Amino acid sequence: MLALFDLDNTLIDRSAGLEGWARSFVRSRRLPRTAESVVCDRLRERAYPADFVHLRTVLGLRDDPSSLWREYVAGVARSVRPFHGVQEGLEGLRRSGWTLGIATNGAGDIQRAKLDTTRLAPLFDGICVSAEVGVRKPERRLFEAAARACGVELSAGGWMIGDNPDTDIDGGRAAGLRTVWVANGRKWPNGLQKPVAAVHRVTEAIELLREKRN
Repeated sequence: MLALFDLDNTLIDRSAGLEGWARSFVRSRRLPRTAESVVCDRLRERAYPADFVHLRTVLGLRDDPSSLWREYVAGVARSVRPFHGVQEGLEGLRRSGWTLGIATNGAGDIQRAKLDTTRLAPLFDGICVSAEVGVRKPERRLFEAAARACGVELSAGGWMIGDNPDTDIDGGRAAGLRTVWVANGRKWPNGLQKPVAAVHRVTEAIELLREKRN
C-alpha cells in the first residue's frame, strides 16, 4: 500500500526552523529585529531563489541573491527537525510493508537538503518535488509523479498525509487517495470536504496507517 507524505510542517517543523534561521540571519547582517518578521513573512509558505531578489532590495543588502539563496538552503536545512517520533514511525511503516513517498511543493535543492540533513531521505521509496517535475499540488499530476517515483501507479490507490487542507487533502482526495489531515492545533476550514481522518500530530497518522495495514 502506498502512503504519500507532505514534508514541511507535516514530517518536519519548518516553521520553527525558519524562525531560528531568520534570527541568526538578521543578527549576522546587524539588521533591526523587525527584519525577522519581514524575512519570515516572505518565506513562510514557501521559498524560492526569486524571493531573495526581493529581500535583498527590501533589506538593503549587498549580497548576491544567489549567494543569499545558498545561505538559506544550508541554514534552514541545519535548523529544521523532524517532529518527535517521525523517524521511528516511518521505520515501522516500512517494516509492515508500506511503500512510502514524499509529495512536496518547493524548490528541489532546499527540499532535498532538508530530507538529507534530517536523515529521512533513506526511509522513502520515492521523493517528488514540485519544482523538479514542473507541477504543484493540488494538481493530480504531482500525485501521479510521486506514485511513479515510488515504483507504483496512482490508480492502485493509497493515502496522502499532510497539513495543508487545500494542496494535501483536497488535492489528494481529488487524485483518488484517502487522506489524513495533520491539524497541528488548527480547526478544519469550512467549505472543504473533510478528510478520511484528522489527527493532532503526524505520529498519530502513522499509527492509523499501521492499524489499517494490520
